[in-house]
Amino acid sequence: MADDGLSVTLNLVKNAKFHDGKPVTSADVEFSIMTIKANHPFKSMFAPVDSVATPDAHTAVINLSKPHPALLLALSSALCVIIPKHVYGDGQNIKTHPANSKPVGSGPFQLVEFKPGEQIRLKRFDDFFIPGRPYLDEIVIRIIRDPSAFVIAMENGDADMAPYLASSQQIKRLKKVAHLDITDKGYAAIGPINWLAFNTAKAPLDDKRVRQAIGYATDRNFITKALMRGFAKPQRSPIIESSPFFNPKIPPYDLDLAKANALLEDAGHKKGSDGMRFTLTCDYIPGPAEQQKSVAEYLKSQLKKIGIKVDVRAAPDFPTWAKRVAGHDFDMTMDVVFNWGDPVIGVHRTYLSNNIIKGVIWSNTQSYSNPEVDKLLNAAASEQDVVKRKALYDQFQMIVGDDLPIYWINALPYHTAYDKRIQNPPMSIWGAMQSMDDISMA
Repeated sequence: MADDGLSVTLNLVKNAKFHDGKPVTSADVEFSIMTIKANHPFKSMFAPVDSVATPDAHTAVINLSKPHPALLLALSSALCVIIPKHVYGDGQNIKTHPANSKPVGSGPFQLVEFKPGEQIRLKRFDDFFIPGRPYLDEIVIRIIRDPSAFVIAMENGDADMAPYLASSQQIKRLKKVAHLDITDKGYAAIGPINWLAFNTAKAPLDDKRVRQAIGYATDRNFITKALMRGFAKPQRSPIIESSPFFNPKIPPYDLDLAKANALLEDAGHKKGSDGMRFTLTCDYIPGPAEQQKSVAEYLKSQLKKIGIKVDVRAAPDFPTWAKRVAGHDFDMTMDVVFNWGDPVIGVHRTYLSNNIIKGVIWSNTQSYSNPEVDKLLNAAASEQDVVKRKALYDQFQMIVGDDLPIYWINALPYHTAYDKRIQNPPMSIWGAMQSMDDISMA
């Protein structure tokens, strides 16, 4: 990295190949970074990247408009895959390119079968650039939608590893299986937060007093201890509480129904003859009921206590939910969003006003806009001094803690269950998103 923080030079290995046998070069690195910059919804991730120079086939120089303290994390394979320019650089739309269903990668395993919604089969790539790697001959990714069948597959040995477990019932049940180990390691860079997001562009949620009232009416301790059986940790900030940038002074919104009612009265929302003030719809992601549906149903009963009628709206599948939220067609929605190791990557996208992009999921779908927040986040995005960055994020958290465009509920209790025969299971900061080249079976 240059002393002024305005460029990063990457020296590529010289024997890396794509799965079609073509070499991986600096041209592919340049093409990949600029393609991701142009298309990825995480606009802040590569925003400072002006260009990528390629002085030779194995040197790539990333030129920045300002220092980017999160750049190396942004270059991790979970966020920045290397795309073959000779395949995708043919002028076709990257989002609808025919190669998307038959991708050509450069990792330790290559795709041999893709059955949407059912199974992905990967086989060992013999020309992988690390000698002797990978150790496994094959990886089969099975998609099992039925929670019971999923657990039974692990219990019976029909499946060897299950990452991203978030259900306390599944975790407790699989912990009793003799041939399995379970760990919560491998999610440090994920920073998964479960939250209730508000559409701040729609009345009555455009008034922060209404959002604050909902915060005071919700008991996150009950949610985490009772609904989630103590497996999930409370989360009261947009920055995961395990991060060094977390500010513990952010308002917690501890349960206070009297304060919630007072805020709604102050906002001019009187109770009608039926005791209700207004109605809101609450969406949730199809998935583990414990983290989503159960919380939405709890909100329905809890918010009734302060005169808010909640209609819980289910979605038949993830695309339906995502289309609603990305299209800003919601009042409130339960969501799971990752911090991605650094706030620049995973936090800024939700709160920057220039990231209010209709049709793009996991952008600023709340339509939240605060010039002071924009100023603080833009400053933190280029501040290389950790202490000064922390101070900027502390201020940011206090402001959004008051504006409350989102009520943060809990950190997801992600676990990985794996057969004890697996040697060196994925426990890096990226967990199951890491390369699997050093994993083997005893």
